[in-house]
Amino acid sequence: MNDLFPSDLAFTKPNRAGAGGSGQAATGRPDTEAAGSPDSLRAGGDKESRSTGLEHPTRTRHRYQPGSSRVHGAGTSNPNPPPVPTRQQQGPRGWNIQPKPATGSSRVHGAGTSNPNPPPVPTRQRQGPANVGRYKGEVPLHIHLDQDAPTRPSASPDSHSAHLDGGDVYAAEVAQECGRDQSLQCKLIAGSMSLPVLEKKGDIVLGGLFSLHDMVLEPSLSFTSTPPPAQCTRFNFRTFRWMQTMMFAIEEINRDGKLLPNVTLGYRIYDSCSTPHQALKAAMELVGREKGSGVEGICHGTVPAVIGDGGSTQSLVVARFLGVFHVPQVSYFSSCACLSDKKEFPAFLRTMPSDFFQVDALVQLVKHFGWTWVGVVAGDDAYGRGGANIFADEVRKFGTCVALHEVIPKNRAQTTISSIISKIRSSGAQVILVFAVEQDAAALFDEALREGLTGIQWLASEAWSTAAVLSTPRKYHHILQGSMGFAIRRAHIPGLQDFLLRLHPSSPDALADPFLIPFWEEVFQCSLGLQAEGQEHNVEGKPPCSGAEELGNVKNIYSDVSQLRISYNVYKAVYAIAHALKAMRSCVKGKGPFPLQACPDEENIQPWQLLHYIKQVEYLNSFGDETKFDENGDPAAMYDLVNWQLRPNGEMEFVTIGKFDETTTVVNQKLQIQEHIIVWNGNKTTVPLSVCSSICPPGTRKAIKPNFPVCCHDCVVCTAGEISNQTDAIECVRCLPEFWSNAERTACIPKKVEFLSFSDTMGITLMAISLIGSFCTCVVAFIFSCHRLTPIVRANNSELSFLLLFSLTLCFLCSLTFIGRPSEWSCMLRHTAFGITFVLCISCILGKTIVVLMAFKATLPGSNVIKWFGTVQQKAFITFCTLVQVIICTVWLVVVPPTPRQLMPRESFIIILLCDEGSPIAFALVLGYIGLLACICLILAFLARKLPDNFNEARLITFSMLIFCAVWIAFVPAYISSPGKYSTATEVFAILASSYGLLGCIFAPKCYIILLRPEKNTWKHLMSKPATVKY
Repeated sequence: MNDLFPSDLAFTKPNRAGAGGSGQAATGRPDTEAAGSPDSLRAGGDKESRSTGLEHPTRTRHRYQPGSSRVHGAGTSNPNPPPVPTRQQQGPRGWNIQPKPATGSSRVHGAGTSNPNPPPVPTRQRQGPANVGRYKGEVPLHIHLDQDAPTRPSASPDSHSAHLDGGDVYAAEVAQECGRDQSLQCKLIAGSMSLPVLEKKGDIVLGGLFSLHDMVLEPSLSFTSTPPPAQCTRFNFRTFRWMQTMMFAIEEINRDGKLLPNVTLGYRIYDSCSTPHQALKAAMELVGREKGSGVEGICHGTVPAVIGDGGSTQSLVVARFLGVFHVPQVSYFSSCACLSDKKEFPAFLRTMPSDFFQVDALVQLVKHFGWTWVGVVAGDDAYGRGGANIFADEVRKFGTCVALHEVIPKNRAQTTISSIISKIRSSGAQVILVFAVEQDAAALFDEALREGLTGIQWLASEAWSTAAVLSTPRKYHHILQGSMGFAIRRAHIPGLQDFLLRLHPSSPDALADPFLIPFWEEVFQCSLGLQAEGQEHNVEGKPPCSGAEELGNVKNIYSDVSQLRISYNVYKAVYAIAHALKAMRSCVKGKGPFPLQACPDEENIQPWQLLHYIKQVEYLNSFGDETKFDENGDPAAMYDLVNWQLRPNGEMEFVTIGKFDETTTVVNQKLQIQEHIIVWNGNKTTVPLSVCSSICPPGTRKAIKPNFPVCCHDCVVCTAGEISNQTDAIECVRCLPEFWSNAERTACIPKKVEFLSFSDTMGITLMAISLIGSFCTCVVAFIFSCHRLTPIVRANNSELSFLLLFSLTLCFLCSLTFIGRPSEWSCMLRHTAFGITFVLCISCILGKTIVVLMAFKATLPGSNVIKWFGTVQQKAFITFCTLVQVIICTVWLVVVPPTPRQLMPRESFIIILLCDEGSPIAFALVLGYIGLLACICLILAFLARKLPDNFNEARLITFSMLIFCAVWIAFVPAYISSPGKYSTATEVFAILASSYGLLGCIFAPKCYIILLRPEKNTWKHLMSKPATVKY
């Protein structure tokens, strides 16, 4: 095989034990772990990823030790090595390479000369995966070489050894040695069959891998006979268009002639049937051999580059295989982020952006619309699982919870998919991301139709965001209408549609195209009665074709060029390779990129050299789009945001509603959306709500539910004095001390200022009582004034009586100073006026009591006391007592005057406006002085209660003082415990109560006699002895 295997080696299919022991002798790995085994490739879809044994096999190389020979894996020396050394290498994917016995002469590998006495050559072995050779249809080759074939020197393997590891350097040596002999003869083992291939000769032939069928029907294996070939089913029109786009791009380049003058491109295209093992078999044929006539064929060199495959799962397998030989692979649809790992996939590039960028776009979309409860359903392959896992991890960083994370099985078992639908319905999530290929998505939506699941806003991954297989059938329209997803940028390729419609089974090359006849029969559902070369023919009762069928008369996915997205990727992949070939052919000798500034051989293109140039590709195509690859082989990520909108004619249309540009440096500008043109599921224009718990409105906060995801919460009303003015507030904010929350708990409003006002009920009541008391006092004064000459008025010191009435009037009126908004003047006035008027009142009463007491003492013989308590002395006594209070109040007002103060308790919605006493000591002195005078008065009145007089005023004073003292004793605890304005009201009530007590007890009996019992208002009656009273 040219460029792959040395010319002195033969190829045989290995047995289970392998050469030199068991299959694990060289690598330490059991046979069952080999990459590409049927079990590992068929089960589980994406299980061909990193954990399924598809990684590179362990490579071992043993240096030759002079004087000894070592059998690989034996670990012992042989002092007598055989004259002809054993040299063995496990070839790519399970082929054992053994030397042909030397006859005549022997050639040292790469020397190009004969040596009759060759030196001992050490054993050299390279172990590959043990089970790859067990695939159905694989073709072990026995290569018989002409030993005398001339050799020609080629580029030294060292010229590119910097790009390869130890095992791959030897692979490069093998490839170069094979290229020296073009007369190699390939021999097929009986019963094996090549895969169908569509090819066109050219100076440079590009390989192509396309999943033209969606699945493979696996035959049962008896292991007693040659297995039948795998049968691919479910022809995919969309992928067939992609394949035709590759052919169109190659023919366009050949026809134009400017990009690659004097060079004709050809192609060899295989169908990978959407399965990894079929893709691997096709890749092996691309790099291993060419179909020949009959049983024998001609060993063909590897293609310099491969375009494909579409699915990430297939590309994972192919990329590992091609990476061993550094054959560049440019995929047009594989988006798995894992393929960006250049350590595992050194030769893989793509024109499809990585899923990492698609996930970034989807996360930004979810964040933009405020969805916090999102479901994820993935396909069971590398694309679905990888993308869904990245999405779930990234979206959680923004506070969004994943309601469910389910996987669609590859066997699409109805019970499993039905369980997924049930979980979607029970989760309550209204937004579901389906990260899967279109076939898996269709299986999910079929089950959703059967179970009547509606009202879900579906988010589409790029694989099915513009899939006509889902948008065309009307059965999906009512559940997928309004769906949204990201799609790669599209383009209009001139001339492509005419190229697509050129196909016809009557064309001369129809029979050479193994895919045309199945395509034609599938499109028109008829039978041509022909069998394409290398294809099984199975029409299953279809009517014969009439011959009048024309592709131009049929509207289907194949001929629809309105959404050329993946087709455009194929187009760019072909042109990227073409530009790399142009750069390779334009290399100036002595200025090349390889060691010693060497240029590549244009006549013998090495894949690893072409890979170097493809990585450096950077050009602007005819559509104005730049094509280049980053260090991971990925292109720049640019997506269109498409919305599935149902038109009046019943057709689904993909409307571009925004875009995502990863190259934008400003994060907030990466995603741009035109929300006004979006139509949501159910033909709605409002953004659907997808939350675990209902959105907490303003005035509430979120309270996390124990044992639930962080997105599931209860809404708790903010406590009084706290607010939240946004939805889904995490916590409530406390208002400032002078503010309080409104009833809705959405805003802070000024607190209500509370004081004893003239406008409220309590203030009005107290004011009325105060005025009535003042009026009554004036009435009494008027009565006394009218009867001032009567004995009852004159007998009780009329001057003191009028002074007492005046002071009582002031006491009633001073209570009005406690009502109303406190101010500096009102605060100073109310306490001083209260203190002075009450001292004046008590002083008058005390003076009257002393006069009564001294009057009876003066009747005793020899007593001269009365002269010390005359009118002047009484006035002086009252003035002195009052002056003491005036001095106390003056000092109080000068030193620490009462001032208005606001009390703003956080637990209350009111601000209490009151007068602060300033100095509690001064206030206590004022009250204490009043209490002292009251107590003295009470004691003296009590002592004078039994004096002989029919109208003894001392008894009335005693009762009034008892009431007065009782009121003010009760006032102290009531005042301290009363909140807000009620403390002021308590003080006013004490003033009024004590004033009424004095007025009633002292003056009411006298007014009763004056007005109702005038017969008692005589001196005779007053001077008569009263009845004996004991108390």
